[in-house]
Amino acid sequence: MIVNFEEALRIVEREAGRVGTLGVERVGLLEAAGRVLAERVVADRDQPGFDRSTRDGYAVRAAEVGGPLRVLGQVRAGEAWRGTVGAGECVQIMTGAPVPVGADAVVMVEHVAVVDGVLTVRAGRSLSAGENIVPRGSEARSGETVVGVGTVMAAAEIALAASCGYPEVAVFARAGVAVIATGDELVEVAEVPGDQGIRNSNSYAIAAMVAAAGGRAERLAIARDTREDIRARVAEGRKSELVVFSGGVSMGEYDLVEEVLEEAGAKFFFTGVKMQPGKPVVFGRLGDGPYFFGLPGNPISTQVTFHCFAEPLLRALGGAGCVGPKWAQGTLGEAVTAKPGVTRLLPARMDGVTVRLVGWQGSGDLAANVRANCYAELLPGVEYGVGEVVRILLR
Repeated sequence: MIVNFEEALRIVEREAGRVGTLGVERVGLLEAAGRVLAERVVADRDQPGFDRSTRDGYAVRAAEVGGPLRVLGQVRAGEAWRGTVGAGECVQIMTGAPVPVGADAVVMVEHVAVVDGVLTVRAGRSLSAGENIVPRGSEARSGETVVGVGTVMAAAEIALAASCGYPEVAVFARAGVAVIATGDELVEVAEVPGDQGIRNSNSYAIAAMVAAAGGRAERLAIARDTREDIRARVAEGRKSELVVFSGGVSMGEYDLVEEVLEEAGAKFFFTGVKMQPGKPVVFGRLGDGPYFFGLPGNPISTQVTFHCFAEPLLRALGGAGCVGPKWAQGTLGEAVTAKPGVTRLLPARMDGVTVRLVGWQGSGDLAANVRANCYAELLPGVEYGVGEVVRILLR
């Protein structure tokens, strides 16, 4: 069954909504990077735990900045001022330090003059109560959830968990992905290919994309273009939560992956998508076992179809919920006429918001793929002018 691009996205989203998570494990906070949180991170105290200065300056009573103020001393981050700021008084304060009792604002150091221990605010400067102060508990209250279940842990989330006293967190288990490259023409990376051979780059690319999407890749041996070899790899792949093939899904005499999957009891959700590159992409499930994708063998086709279809399902298996591909918007820096009948996702480079297609020699052009940093979506038969908005597939 060949479907259009949007229908293929909906089918994957439907299946992603049906998958369950694969268990929970506790890991050290740094090991949680890229993993999906399986427990709430809760503030163990008010954040900040005190009224905090956001500037180097002087803690004052805002209503008194029009007159001279006696400087009582200095308070730094990590210290507490012992005493109260009274009428006509102020305390020098550093960024991050607790605001002394009695003060209700911080005047910036560059806005004052201090002579013989007496502060005056420079002419024309005013100050309001609360200025340059972050009030206690304004970022989070004790007991409040600050990072929710299902959040992918990145630097910001890890920093917040650390500030709440979490040396380790519970995360969902990563899905195991069997990566199977097919083809008699393939040799391993360390080998020198013959005149008609090519190195097995796709399984490395897929494994890298699996890791970036929160999965755990296992590169299986190359499947040669025989039913016996492909059957053996399918049998190995059944042990994983997801199987990703590269190559062997087109219409050639030796493209045997679909045939072997069918005899293994596979259910196919689609067997092609009206897109370029990537038309021969296949999606299905081996009975009640793992899902599988058969990705085209040309490298750009492999990577585009992985980002569109395999990555969303993999993220769902890893606990991130039902999310689609990562899209953005940009404006075309050139006029483009799209082909009729297919959605095209072409290597492009986005600088700022401007998008330009990258010159390429077809979907086997790995060098062009490196020059690109995204893929521009061109809808069937549309004539795009300079400055028109297009959707961008991020990677």
